[in-house]
Amino acid sequence: MKNFFSNLKGDAFGGITAGIVALPLALAFGVSSGLGPTAGLYGAIFISFFAALFGGTNTQISGPTAPMTAVSMVIIAGIVAANDGDVSKALPAILSVFLLAGLFQIGLGFLGLGKYIRYIPYPVVSGFMTAIGVIILLTQVLPSLGYYPKEDVEFVSKFKAQAEEVILENILKEEAGEGILVLEDFRETINRAEKITAADINREAQTLAAKNASGTIGAIRVFSRAIKNINWLELILAVGTIFIIYGFKRITTAIPSTLVALIVMSGVAVGFGLDYRTIQEIPGGIPIPKWEIITQFNFGTITPYIFTALTLSLLGAIDSLLTSVVADNMTKTKHKPNKELVGQGIGNSIAAIFGGIPGAGATIRTVVNINAGGKTKLSGMIAGVMLLLIMLLLGPVASKIPAAVLAGILITVGIGVMDYKGLKAIPHLPKDIKLGFIKVSSEVLIMLVVLFLSTFWDLIYAVGIGLVIASLMFMKKIGDITGKRSLVKAIDEKSWPDEKSFPKELQEEVFIKHIKGPLFFGSTSDFQQLAMQIPDTASIIIMRLIRMHYMDQSGLYAMEDMLLDLKNKDVEVLFVGLQEQPKYMMERIDIIPDFIPREHIFNDFDDCVEWIKENVEDKY
Repeated sequence: MKNFFSNLKGDAFGGITAGIVALPLALAFGVSSGLGPTAGLYGAIFISFFAALFGGTNTQISGPTAPMTAVSMVIIAGIVAANDGDVSKALPAILSVFLLAGLFQIGLGFLGLGKYIRYIPYPVVSGFMTAIGVIILLTQVLPSLGYYPKEDVEFVSKFKAQAEEVILENILKEEAGEGILVLEDFRETINRAEKITAADINREAQTLAAKNASGTIGAIRVFSRAIKNINWLELILAVGTIFIIYGFKRITTAIPSTLVALIVMSGVAVGFGLDYRTIQEIPGGIPIPKWEIITQFNFGTITPYIFTALTLSLLGAIDSLLTSVVADNMTKTKHKPNKELVGQGIGNSIAAIFGGIPGAGATIRTVVNINAGGKTKLSGMIAGVMLLLIMLLLGPVASKIPAAVLAGILITVGIGVMDYKGLKAIPHLPKDIKLGFIKVSSEVLIMLVVLFLSTFWDLIYAVGIGLVIASLMFMKKIGDITGKRSLVKAIDEKSWPDEKSFPKELQEEVFIKHIKGPLFFGSTSDFQQLAMQIPDTASIIIMRLIRMHYMDQSGLYAMEDMLLDLKNKDVEVLFVGLQEQPKYMMERIDIIPDFIPREHIFNDFDDCVEWIKENVEDKY
């Protein structure tokens, strides 16, 4: 407890400053996620406080981040669409997935997997981060232009026929659930259909229109309509926000430019009484747990999202631990990765229970905290309390913030989150693979695949595919390198010193083969040609294996095939210097003793030569 308050003044300044910096981003990420600004604030409050309290990085400030929000946005959109576009109906399932992600993070920490996160290849992370930036930019173009597909009457009208189809389908499902035989008595269906109003059809059409325009592809699809229906006031507010964020940094960085832009542009909009769109209302009062997570829990609803929740937890782990490394470099300390994962998991779990979106360690907020004097966990806890006080005291004021201002803030976040270091390196990375007639860099290929798939298909699958490709590329490279060192194919081999005294009269009957290096998937194709290297006069092969310390399953079966081939040709094989691991592998599938009797295994070459002299006749 003494260490906890050892830097009270510095932690207070750091926490308050980080909390102020986090405010506009928390609101913006909440709106972007689809759950509203309150969800962003709740996420920032609870994750910041509890991740700091239970985490393993003293100066870390946690909360909603761009990558976590981008993935959360996909989850929310999918579950809302499955619930007829009703956010309140979908909320228990959404929060259950977020809670599951937090629990997964706690599990990762207890299993001690924090130290393995660093093995995720850079091209995968680079492509993912750049994709996050592109996704944010594309999805925020529409609100920055003041265009909302649900309010475009002409666009919505295109979906009315489909809306009627959906409504009728829902009626039929209801009747099937009630045991009504529709084809035998269609009157009940007609009676129910007659109760559907034009407002119901329009509401469903709006849901379908919003779904059609959601995501990056949807934003591109309706971009031309957005240009034709620009709301110039909203565009001016968004552009003004972006201008202040970048411009104010040139004046001073002592005050967060994002906060300055939020206050100035909101003040202009309110002060001049402009007719602008506000964000959703931020409720007052103490946050209340969303007990619907428990009372309305349905395992079947979240089953399709279990893998997504795991991926969300891994992403949060990567995001947090990368920030922890930054904090270590600045403070010359050492974080505890597994404890940090447990803390992040607890923070995300509690945030989900209260209706907040998930988050992770936030690099910019952590740097601000350290620069302002934060040194202990108290700084992160103070940042969470600061945000709670702002919400309780200034909730009604914050509810008047223009939506376009938050869109402008998010556009700058999207621009900033892209991995420019990785993009700049594209022309300079070695072109080590060939695709048809084109030579490309494998790392660039991985990055672009992840970038493209993340942006236009699915963030989760994109990362998975990127990891698979990166792993295969890595295996190939290591296989090629090790294969060059593993000499299993040379016919004209130089004799080893102890072979100088081998009986000359038996050299035509005995063929000596050296295996230098591991016998694994990268060298099996050459090893399989061994039988072709043997002179027709040879009836005995001595395989010197003292330098073969490792054999994988591919090598094991290649050895088995080769020995079978030699056995069919009546050629005996002797092993000299067989190491423990290869011996263990060959004993498991009975290569020893079925193909190689134990009396044909020798510890040293001299013993083998003695056996040769006693058992091999000079025929040539």
